[in-house]
Amino acid sequence: MPELPDIRLYLSALEPRIVGARLLEIRLNSPFLLRSVIPPLSAVSNRRVTGLRRIGKRIVIELEGEFFVVFHLMIAGRFQWISPGGKSVGKRALGQFTFTTGTLALTEAGTKRRASLYLTEGAEGLSAFDRGGIDVEAATPVEFATALRRENHTLKRSLTDPRIIDGIGNAYSDEILHRARLSPLQLTSRLADDAIARLRSAARDVLREWTERLIRENGSSFPSRVTAFREGMAVHGRYRLPCPDCGSPIQRIRYAENETNYCATCQTGGRLFADRGLSRLLHDDWPRSLEELEERLHR
Repeated sequence: MPELPDIRLYLSALEPRIVGARLLEIRLNSPFLLRSVIPPLSAVSNRRVTGLRRIGKRIVIELEGEFFVVFHLMIAGRFQWISPGGKSVGKRALGQFTFTTGTLALTEAGTKRRASLYLTEGAEGLSAFDRGGIDVEAATPVEFATALRRENHTLKRSLTDPRIIDGIGNAYSDEILHRARLSPLQLTSRLADDAIARLRSAARDVLREWTERLIRENGSSFPSRVTAFREGMAVHGRYRLPCPDCGSPIQRIRYAENETNYCATCQTGGRLFADRGLSRLLHDDWPRSLEELEERLHR
């Protein structure tokens, strides 16, 4: 799922292409994409784009007359930009948004249709998409600590809960926790003040560094590879690969469609958390340390 650095990458690429242009037409190839009824599609046709913004992981195109086009890409939704005269993506696109400067196509990998499009009008209509999470880059130390301690959850859950913190998902939460040297399963109620300060600093630094890196590497091109797995990440998507800081193999906790990656040496004092796949294989013989795990895997 595109997270804050990825959303900002899209916004930086869209800004010179569509701000000031007119949205001429919206064509939908999937009946599941549009999730709103009022206003109708016809209400936003031929309106000038006045700005762009994000609300959490949503991308918002602002149109004159206080109309808004709101996208949530979910896990597999991606944008493609087609310059005038360029080759259309055809039926692969769930929707195509034709501007006077080109066409923005929304595609989605796989068969599950989770990406969504909403049209809304006025500031009150737009505010309905705000889940209430704080902007970690703008929040003061007190605001960050208050939000984190409002409910007692694991750090992994709190970082990825849009009601608590805005714009962070599975990938960057792994990177933030590794940078802060904190366990993903640490409970917020047991977090000391210095650990909260370290977490806030890590979150701000990781999000800023990756935003700057993605925009710099992309240059003036439109993003063609927005992914949760990036070369240069410390732990996310690096199961069994060496930690860049200590060399220990990166571990994982798998659940549903996600997995959490962490370094046991840097983050948990060497303690291993049960992984669903290996736990089923080893049952009661689940190791409690990296040394035990290595020994059992290489017998």
